[in-house]
Amino acid sequence: MSQNTAITPTLPYEECRGVLRVYSDGSIVRSPKPSFDVPVHDDGSVDWKDVVFDPTNQLQLRLYKPAATTHTPSSLSKKLPIFYYIHGGGFCIGSRAWPNCQNYCFQLASQLQCVVVAPDYRLAPEHRLPAAMDDGFAAMKWLQAIAEAEDPDTWLTEVADFGNVFVSGDSAGGNIAHNLAVQLGAGSVELGPVRVRGYVLLAPFFGGTVLARSEAEDPKEAFLNWELIDRFWRLSIPIGEDRDHPLVNPFGPNSQSLEEVAFDPILVVVGGSDLLKDRAKDYANRLKNWGNKVEYVEFEGQQHGFFTIQPSSQPAKELMLIIKRFIAQNSTCC
Repeated sequence: MSQNTAITPTLPYEECRGVLRVYSDGSIVRSPKPSFDVPVHDDGSVDWKDVVFDPTNQLQLRLYKPAATTHTPSSLSKKLPIFYYIHGGGFCIGSRAWPNCQNYCFQLASQLQCVVVAPDYRLAPEHRLPAAMDDGFAAMKWLQAIAEAEDPDTWLTEVADFGNVFVSGDSAGGNIAHNLAVQLGAGSVELGPVRVRGYVLLAPFFGGTVLARSEAEDPKEAFLNWELIDRFWRLSIPIGEDRDHPLVNPFGPNSQSLEEVAFDPILVVVGGSDLLKDRAKDYANRLKNWGNKVEYVEFEGQQHGFFTIQPSSQPAKELMLIIKRFIAQNSTCC
């Protein structure tokens, strides 16, 4: 059971980024403070609000849009693409409300000139996989319900182009984005009138029982080292399963063959010093060799999550331009 009360200090525990402790007796303690306690840079250029998308599980998402659209009649302004940003955290930590996530979403909305949808999802170990995948899909179905509603939320519908949707995920969120791409297939027919045009996988969190070379090297100075990667997987994978679980390893012995799956365009981004690099590169190469439109971009020397940790850095700025180009290339004018 999750709780926020004190536990006997001598009881052994495992810790994730200072906000999650899992004790040897099964007790779970979550801190209300974020791992990345940085100032929120809200300069008023982006409007935002929270919406409940899953009342059953009390899950919310945060919506963002450039503030200028609020004061511009929709008849005079071009509607904006919708960009999902699914946060990371090894399936165990993170939130749409963490300041690092919010700051990045401000930048995405402003620099991409898009509507950003940042959903939460249930976290492990209280809710092991596939809970996060189910919640990612529920967040997409929420958008479909808004698009079809007779009395829709005009805050969103007056500016959002439901025919130009891009699904992005950071780390664990990138894994969720991949599994959504598999589930929805090219054309995302079951979401109509919502249409997904592409996926942006930012340092996607994949795994496997056989270590990739970049994982085995495990430099101790890595922002996401193997000890933490292994802990995240042990806490999030269904009890009795291993890192070749289909939701963890897209190419595992029990995974669905992706060779015959038709994908919408995919952009895969990773840092050159990220332990997840080799898996991301292999993923991109395999899908591309099977005839899919896949772009792979590696930022030399960059660590896992460099774009949110240092969002004003030159590599982060270059990444924003790459994402902007990807959206332009795969959007439709209709």
